[in-house]
Amino acid sequence: MTGKLMESCNQGWLLLVTLSSPYSQAFWRNENKVKTAVFLSPKFVLGPGSVENSFYYNVDFPKGHIAVKSFNAEVIDEAGNPVPLHETYLHHWVVVRYFVRTGLKLSELDDDHAKLNRSDYISGRNSGICQNLGQFFGLGSVLEFGNPAEIPSGFEEQWMLNVHAIDTRGAEDKLGCTECRCDLYNVTVDEYGRPLRPDYKGGLLCCYDHTQCKVKQGFEGVRRTLYLRYIVKWVDMDRSVLPVKVYIFDITDTWKKNSHSTGINTEHQCKVEYDIEPCHSTGMADDGCVDTRRISLDMPFGGYLIYGVAHQHSGGIGSALYREDGRVMCSSLPTYGEGEEPGNEAGYIVGMSTCYPQPGAIKISKGETLILESNYSSIRHHTGVMGLFYIMVADQLPKPMLILHAAVQTQDSIMLLTLLWAAVALIGVVAVISVAIRYQLKREGEDEYEAIGM
Repeated sequence: MTGKLMESCNQGWLLLVTLSSPYSQAFWRNENKVKTAVFLSPKFVLGPGSVENSFYYNVDFPKGHIAVKSFNAEVIDEAGNPVPLHETYLHHWVVVRYFVRTGLKLSELDDDHAKLNRSDYISGRNSGICQNLGQFFGLGSVLEFGNPAEIPSGFEEQWMLNVHAIDTRGAEDKLGCTECRCDLYNVTVDEYGRPLRPDYKGGLLCCYDHTQCKVKQGFEGVRRTLYLRYIVKWVDMDRSVLPVKVYIFDITDTWKKNSHSTGINTEHQCKVEYDIEPCHSTGMADDGCVDTRRISLDMPFGGYLIYGVAHQHSGGIGSALYREDGRVMCSSLPTYGEGEEPGNEAGYIVGMSTCYPQPGAIKISKGETLILESNYSSIRHHTGVMGLFYIMVADQLPKPMLILHAAVQTQDSIMLLTLLWAAVALIGVVAVISVAIRYQLKREGEDEYEAIGM
């Protein structure tokens, strides 16, 4: 999703992250057991066409055994004014949890991320299924953190934040800059100096830290200081909160079913991004100039679907998750802005619709085959687009819901469905979203990405 402001939805919890002191500025409030904090990231400075791709370790995060309720984040200037996407494009921000040996500063492990696999560092990734997508991006239905039982002995829980921003003021081709077209960045090698494939036309390999996108001749613009502002809301964890697990599917997943497949994470290699060829060059104009991609995935887990949302870039027209018989489990459609003001920028995706099934209404069985579909407009060429789908799954339902769920299955009563939802409200089970993605180039692979510590 290319929106600048990731807002909490109406029902549920949201994953959030803040930045490390001394750079953060926190303002705290406590109302009806819901705690709120506002933080500013370390400053980053951008000029027309420039790129910032910074990583901040051991960032601030609410302490204790908690459940995150909501998250808002936006790019602001020094005066505190929100900055629109058509000036500073927030390509992605990524949040990764990790465990580090108590008393050890992460900087002591060296700048080489590969060394983070040492015995002093343990990745705290999500539940799968892509091995190289270990972040908690855009998800959060009752995301539980700080559980002492999950923190290895002698370690402490910490967080890393990655902010990737592109200044498109005066850009010769704003969309081309945001899609990281290599010709606009005059890039022929990746950030490690390795030559790019001749057929690689655009994507994350071409808009790494301190690269420069082409601006109009004669355009002059000042360099300006920016921040990422976070508003975090959470509650202390208790028995009324039902934890869920985060799973991320990727339309570029190369997994193929065979007689030896188990569906486990190690079999899934997700390329993260792909290109859309224009329909006039493919001879597919008769299909309405829509690029449709579908993959089948066997589920290595089971549980109840609580929440779902897709992640697409400009040009995206929606994504869906189906059962093998074609029944829709969850669909997610983009909302495009129509103006100039922050949060409504014309031509940019400013939101994705979400699905909140009636709790207990959609059960995923272990080993079940699901179909992921991602649709993009192919009227023009797009580079570096994404087709991710995030779901939240509960291993089990609260006992009152299990009883009502059985009644719904036998009587198929609308009234009982209403009672089921009322029971959810009474026991405090709610669901929400937040997103965070983290990419890192593999040292040995030119066009693959891995989550930190993997």
